[in-house]
Amino acid sequence: MSQRRLPSLSSLRAFEAAARHESAKQAAQELSVTATAISHQIRGLEASLGVSLFIRKPRQLTLTSQGRELFQTLKTAFDSISHVVDQLSAVPVRQTVTLSTTPAVAMRWLLPWVCLLRDSHPDIDLRVHASHEPVVLDGLTADVAIRYGDGRWPGLAAEKLFDNTFIPTCSPNLGLHEVTQLPLHPLIHFRNQGAVSAPLDWDVWQKRAKVPGLDVTAGLVFSDETHAISAAIGEQGVALMSRQLIRDELEDGRLVQPFGPEFDGKPFFLVYPESRQQDPTILAIRDWVRSIPGGLCTLS
Repeated sequence: MSQRRLPSLSSLRAFEAAARHESAKQAAQELSVTATAISHQIRGLEASLGVSLFIRKPRQLTLTSQGRELFQTLKTAFDSISHVVDQLSAVPVRQTVTLSTTPAVAMRWLLPWVCLLRDSHPDIDLRVHASHEPVVLDGLTADVAIRYGDGRWPGLAAEKLFDNTFIPTCSPNLGLHEVTQLPLHPLIHFRNQGAVSAPLDWDVWQKRAKVPGLDVTAGLVFSDETHAISAAIGEQGVALMSRQLIRDELEDGRLVQPFGPEFDGKPFFLVYPESRQQDPTILAIRDWVRSIPGGLCTLS
């Protein structure tokens, strides 16, 4: 390959900037040099090419025909170089998504499967907002949420994830088998003052079960479902818990359901603003949540 015969890059840049601005002064400001330096570079370029590139007028530079030809070629070349440099140096844009849900759903259902989201969308940084209080999905506090309720929230799209069935549960080591034995064991309660709607509690359960001698006001009270579950596993009493949130403990035998009745509470929904239904980031979170084992709406 023959060697290219090219003028200096600095003289070509000086000429292209001066031609674009029609001013040596403005070209000097763009390239952070003096106007004298720009004029010197252009005159050197004209001398090496043997042509005049500008018609010089007071406070204005006008391109000659040869100058216009060179300017168009340089402008196209510099634009192409700039585009390639931008592509090569561009840092991948990361997306941050905040998902709000209850502490128990976050720890016991979502977090074990964060790896699925990381593998499929490594450019998404997930932030989990764990609270019993619903927050506004304004893109600042949170973007998407998992809530239990009737599925109707104004301005929000809602997709059912799983039912919320409450059952009596305890450690098998308590040896509890008959509902008549329940008054002999402490009750474990979950109550959170910040929740807009409370899950089913022992008072509601007792109205249907009507167990003689059962005091539903007594027992251990926790403000976090995960603590109530830990207490039940630790043989501290009998808890009324969502079956879906203790599925692993029921399957491996750390917890058992000794008797009924069981109650259907309000289901869990994935909710996000209707205005963001086509947002690629929201769709990525939606697909991830729906793919988690245990939900009603897993994707094929």
